[in-house]
Amino acid sequence: MTVRPFHLALPTDCLEETRTFYCETLGCQTGRTSAHWIDLDFFGHQLVFHVTGTGPLPQAHNAVDAHSVPIPHFGIVLTPTDHRALCERIQGKVKMIIEPSARFEGTPGEQRTVFFEDPNGYALEFKSFANDADLFAPFAT
Repeated sequence: MTVRPFHLALPTDCLEETRTFYCETLGCQTGRTSAHWIDLDFFGHQLVFHVTGTGPLPQAHNAVDAHSVPIPHFGIVLTPTDHRALCERIQGKVKMIIEPSARFEGTPGEQRTVFFEDPNGYALEFKSFANDADLFAPFAT
């Protein structure tokens, strides 16, 4: 199966704050824009923010391994090298939710992960696997 880019559209109250965060902090590129929405190249995927006046989506939390993971969240699976570089680049520039750490150690799902918040209050997760084949590997039973 050929992986195709996903498209995600979310509400925002401030396009300029959102653009600054995603472009200057995360390194995304701006696509089409208007006075009411902004299109971003989010690591090869289409992320769009629309001014709606509704604020961010409501959040909950779920226990995953040893962490309380915010729901909803979204992000990208990076290579281990790119994950380390991102963690260094965002240090001191973002509101951390879960500091860079390892999850599911010693299992096929072992991963490095970091959670942080964008200026809209959305939780982002960036993770990496030593072996990308483990992305969907089930736990041993």
